[in-house]
Amino acid sequence: MTDIVTIERLGQRGEGIAQTPQGRLYVPYALAGEEVRVTREGERGLLLDVLRPSPDRIEAICPYFTRCGGCAVQTLAPAAYAAWKRGLLVAALSLAGVEADVAPLLDAHGQGRRRATFHARVPDGGRTEVGFMQARAHKIIEIDACPVLDPRLGQAIATARAIAKALAGLAKPLDIIVSATDAGLDIDLRGPGKLGEAERQSLVEAALAHDVARLSNHGIIVLERRRPVLRMGDALLELPPGAFLQATEAGEQALAARVLAALQGDKRVADLFAGVGTFALRIAAHADVEAFDSERAALEALSKASRGAAVSRPVEIQTRDLFHRPLLPAELADFDAVVLDPPRAGAEAQMHALAASSVPKIVSIACDAQSFARDAAILMAAGYRPDIIEPIDQFRFSAHMEIFSLFRRTLPKKKRRLLG
Repeated sequence: MTDIVTIERLGQRGEGIAQTPQGRLYVPYALAGEEVRVTREGERGLLLDVLRPSPDRIEAICPYFTRCGGCAVQTLAPAAYAAWKRGLLVAALSLAGVEADVAPLLDAHGQGRRRATFHARVPDGGRTEVGFMQARAHKIIEIDACPVLDPRLGQAIATARAIAKALAGLAKPLDIIVSATDAGLDIDLRGPGKLGEAERQSLVEAALAHDVARLSNHGIIVLERRRPVLRMGDALLELPPGAFLQATEAGEQALAARVLAALQGDKRVADLFAGVGTFALRIAAHADVEAFDSERAALEALSKASRGAAVSRPVEIQTRDLFHRPLLPAELADFDAVVLDPPRAGAEAQMHALAASSVPKIVSIACDAQSFARDAAILMAAGYRPDIIEPIDQFRFSAHMEIFSLFRRTLPKKKRRLLG
């Protein structure tokens, strides 16, 4: 049975939303204002035809669009797309009770995504399948190219396919994490478990045939032909296996430039959830930095890079789980500013500690609109006010974004307690 519905708006995942007598209906790949024919499956609709297209509808750039789950919105014209994506942040702030201006969306796609996770599966009795997952399903969509990837990942799909074939005998699902570095492809495998000598040799042969810089299995190096390095400010960073990177080089540069501008004149800075030092290594050229993170390998790579940077000050590092042991107000008292870039869940415990502190300036980088809005509300209730909140798009055609913000304390602690 089919229905004809009118799409009212795009939702948080980029799907079209229609109000029907049976309730709200979510229609992936439909656009606001369109009249569409769908097959209804509960509260989801399968798009069959666009009967009245939106004036903002354009052609998709990828032949796998609507099958591959990597992109949610490819057919929306750039201006409408930017307005929708900025609107996701505006809506999240509003729901959290945060009144603040939001800057226009900054396009930081640059050359494209420099990191990708390919999935490999061996169906019963079948050949190895390698690609991306179908949207909201466990089916693999095999691909030969991806237009949102950095050109340095041009051979990544063929390499992932060769690696999956080398381990096909294990019949295990694999995640193949590929990062583009200055030395070539850096690959970390998840899923194969401990390797036997035969599997290890097959992997080495595949990596050599595809000129992989480094190949690791669950973070344990199998083969390293060249050190996988990236330039971060004045430092040359050697990535730990599977280390987190900002999605695009352009996105990293945009965020770093904003962080440095926000910290002008500050002498002592805490970098929380510092990772490999995306910001700390650059800040160290101008200020004393102490970096905190729970990942020891990332901090050790940061420290090594810092010591090798001739014009930077060595970064102090401290391994600490900030979710369970946030820096307390007394520990924050000596810092002129705090930079934090937490995972998608945000940093609720740390934000409460910051809210109770006297830190004059907080630079927050976030990758989820809802958790950012929650954390912003905590700071603002304690007397901080945002100078800027800016969405940055390094996840083109998806609902994901980075958010840069700068908060300054506007109410003294003593007065704030009287008001509370």
